[in-house]
Amino acid sequence: MAIDVHAHFVPPAVIDTLATRGQDFGINLIETEPGCHCCKFSSGIQIRPFFETLTNVDIRLKDMDRMGLERQILTLWTDIFGYEMPSDKGRSWHRLLNDTLAQLCIEYPSKFLWMASGPLQDPSMAARELERSMKEGAVGAIVAAHIEGKNLGECDLDEYWAACVQFKAPVFIHPAQPVAARRAKQFSLNQIVAYTNDTTLTLGSMMASGVLDRFPDLQLILSHGGGSVPWLIGRFDRMYEAAPATVTGIISTDPPSAYLGRFHYDTILHHGLALCYLRDLVGIERILLGTDAPFPPGDPDPLETLEGAGFSKAEIDCITSDNPKALFNL
Repeated sequence: MAIDVHAHFVPPAVIDTLATRGQDFGINLIETEPGCHCCKFSSGIQIRPFFETLTNVDIRLKDMDRMGLERQILTLWTDIFGYEMPSDKGRSWHRLLNDTLAQLCIEYPSKFLWMASGPLQDPSMAARELERSMKEGAVGAIVAAHIEGKNLGECDLDEYWAACVQFKAPVFIHPAQPVAARRAKQFSLNQIVAYTNDTTLTLGSMMASGVLDRFPDLQLILSHGGGSVPWLIGRFDRMYEAAPATVTGIISTDPPSAYLGRFHYDTILHHGLALCYLRDLVGIERILLGTDAPFPPGDPDPLETLEGAGFSKAEIDCITSDNPKALFNL
């Protein structure tokens, strides 16, 4: 059984609800062209339009068959999480997102599982929404990698992390850059660089600020092969050793490299040698299959990617089946 742990889907019911009562969430559904819609939040942030492969389950099932995937663990699109929303509207918004994704998984129980989102701008509300979602069948949690530009390790999220540990919910950290920085607007630099930097920055903050020391049982899944963390780990360690904590603010008990073996990493690197380096660095048991479907930076043939990188059948079975089953207790 090949299980994809990094796949996005927006149930059509979300769009239908926004069309009829988007004002309840402070979100306008804007038609950018006939039959094509996008979200505009009350903050002024306007998201890229929804597209058919993100919302059409029949297309998704055909794509899964083509790629040789038996199951996907679905998450919503982090760019629409709206952490800048007022807490009460955020709670209602994420409840809608979770309920519609749960219903899809009920309709296709052999094909889909899901991870729950929450209004991280209010950690207590997010913790309660996680508890509710886990009771409704979620197998984990997903968080965007920043809250209004602030790294997660610099936010007071201990109540939420504690809930993730309590309910044994692996946490998928996924970047969100709905509005590209000026330097990243051209040449796909937002997708290539800014998204992976988002993961790198927030994970660096979580290691340095002691989150991982306070929650040793917290299970984190890192998108896009861990961003730049595996490649910069030597620089992380060097600054831990060379610069005084009074200057850097680092309070972790161990150097950053000591935490690498606690994370889980998806395979979306698009380069065989990079995948081999990641395997050698963290161990085969820490790698999970991912596609990032249906977004363009995703991997359209993830099993072929592993075979082309020279992974053995036993290693591929470990990545595609054994590891996700163990992590999500399937």
